[in-house]
Amino acid sequence: MRRISLAALAALSLAGCVTSPYGNHLRNVSVDQQKLADDAAKQLATLWPPAKTQFELKQTTPDVFGNALVKNLRESGYALMEFSPNATEDNTLLPLRYVLSQIKGENVSLYHLTLWVGTESITRPYIEQNGMVMPGGYWTHKE
Repeated sequence: MRRISLAALAALSLAGCVTSPYGNHLRNVSVDQQKLADDAAKQLATLWPPAKTQFELKQTTPDVFGNALVKNLRESGYALMEFSPNATEDNTLLPLRYVLSQIKGENVSLYHLTLWVGTESITRPYIEQNGMVMPGGYWTHKE
């Protein structure tokens, strides 16, 4: 696997900041977003145990990644309240948001996924080569 340069990762992290704050900002819908959602749900389960954690989506999830993430979380045993702009605050629910963005290079596409859970976040870069998406680094966890 190729190593991603520090400059490329910095540019990738900035890509999510330029557009609207949350959601799926992929320009290439052919990437396997189900695989990204599977990986995200698996990582969430290591940090916030299913059946003990209740999430509240703080954004709509009309996209492929969002739908797959919601399905994975429910199948994993999470209680999940979908986005409602008129919902009242419930302190027992952990707010959940995501940003999925992309930087297209000459020979490679780089992806960046960040999930915010309450005041914490987890982030992972991905790389697409030969039609396959794979982790481009480790998950980072900001508490």
